[in-house]
Amino acid sequence: MKVADLFLIPAFKNFEIIAGKTGLNRNINNINMMDAPDIIDFLKSDDLLVTSGYHLRNDPQFFVLLVKNMARLGCSAIGIKTERFLHGIPQEVCELADKLEFPIINIPTEIPLVEVVNETLSLLRDNRLKELKFAIDAHEQFTIHIMNGKGVQKLLENLSNIIQQPLLLLDPYFRPLIPKKLSSENHKIIQSCALIKNDFFLEKSNYTSFSLTDPRCTLTIFPVYTAGNKQCYLIALGEISYFDRLLILTLEQAVNVIAFELMKEDALKQNDRKIKQLFFMNLINNAFSSEKEITHRAKEFHLKTDQKYVCIAGQLDMPDQTSSFIQYQMETNTIYDYMEDEVNSLPFASHFFIEGQQCIILLEIEDSVSHVHEQVSPYLHQLQNKIQHFFNQSISFGLSTICHQLMDVHAIYKEALDALDTGRRIGKTNFIEGYEIKDITDMLRMIPVEDLKAFYKNTLQHLFQYPKDEAETLLHTLFVYLESHGQISETSKKLFVHRNTVIYRLEKCETVFGWDLKDPDTTFRLRLAMRIRPLLNL
Repeated sequence: MKVADLFLIPAFKNFEIIAGKTGLNRNINNINMMDAPDIIDFLKSDDLLVTSGYHLRNDPQFFVLLVKNMARLGCSAIGIKTERFLHGIPQEVCELADKLEFPIINIPTEIPLVEVVNETLSLLRDNRLKELKFAIDAHEQFTIHIMNGKGVQKLLENLSNIIQQPLLLLDPYFRPLIPKKLSSENHKIIQSCALIKNDFFLEKSNYTSFSLTDPRCTLTIFPVYTAGNKQCYLIALGEISYFDRLLILTLEQAVNVIAFELMKEDALKQNDRKIKQLFFMNLINNAFSSEKEITHRAKEFHLKTDQKYVCIAGQLDMPDQTSSFIQYQMETNTIYDYMEDEVNSLPFASHFFIEGQQCIILLEIEDSVSHVHEQVSPYLHQLQNKIQHFFNQSISFGLSTICHQLMDVHAIYKEALDALDTGRRIGKTNFIEGYEIKDITDMLRMIPVEDLKAFYKNTLQHLFQYPKDEAETLLHTLFVYLESHGQISETSKKLFVHRNTVIYRLEKCETVFGWDLKDPDTTFRLRLAMRIRPLLNL
């Protein structure tokens, strides 16, 4: 209640405001009655003091000091029976009260101070009960709204209509949750808030209001605490008066309901992530029984089996010894949660996983690897800058080459880790390192699968006219012969057969192919086909 509300109580109709009239909007949360010189030590903010004035008689300087200290503490007002002991208020006290906007109220002599206390406490109690009932009703309405599946967005629309102000809901990193698309002016507002971060909240403050100069506007921000003590933000694009208690209660109850809904959504998200992690683990470890199983499971996560992919492995540069394992893991999880949402805004279809201490990003691409690295690197640099801004941490990335099908993701995953490890081994931090091709297998993996299959089939198709066992025997003999640099004796030793058997099989191969196995072009073509074979899982 306000000081002005005292004059609405019928029993107080003869109350008179002597000084400090401009302070009638001060809040009253408690009333204190005392006639002692050390009263100031027992007062607190929003206290109304009523007194007979006995301890103020014949001491104007003490009266001045009392008014000054009460105003400093944020007390509501002082009510005095001025005709009982004082016979008026000193002029200097009135001038000070007017200057400090601190009300001094004359209480008629015939009204007992006990009655003033009781009536005031009764009004305070009634107001509290009204506020409590209003808060319970508001919370119940918002909860029913959510339980009926209408969601946070619809709740904010209704709340916006109640308070007659637009509302924004931001995540802990000032990214819009609702609405997702913002006007250019609202986007500038969020950017300004992000630069301030959460420094605009005072200690023990439930909300805060402040003004921006660019764009010129006033904001009222309520913190929304969710899982892991993360702090989202509900922003009203306008000022919410501190004195409008019912409106503030409405917003506070809405914040509580929104917090629970966001925690529920986060729990569901964590569960989905665990399922996704398990799929990725099986994929990179070749744990699936067949290509058909991979195709079936991949559809659940919107992964295409015949798509080109690039893999990015990221890891924080935090030295392990600076924090405990639990602290390190919590910080890592928090940053990777942030990164997952950021990755979804990339101009590439992307898939985010976490494996141990690394985060893994699979990008669906259509271009060559050099162009992809040129396109991806600026976005990774932006991500590094944001992580530095919000978390004061640096992160490094390793980029793989291209694979042409989902079945080969395990290979580019290893390449990305190898590139990341290369940069870390030489002591680099906050880097983006591309994988360097080390052998012919890496080069072959960059060729489309259909082209590899065509080359393999055209090279060895004549062998397939034989029964499968015989064709495998000839193919294996040919492979060992080529790997032994064309040495018959060495080949026979490795195969544990007579050298004449080797010669017979090789002559048969020459007859089938119509090629001379001593010709360099022929041996190169055959060796290349042999290298392609394991890539095709044949």
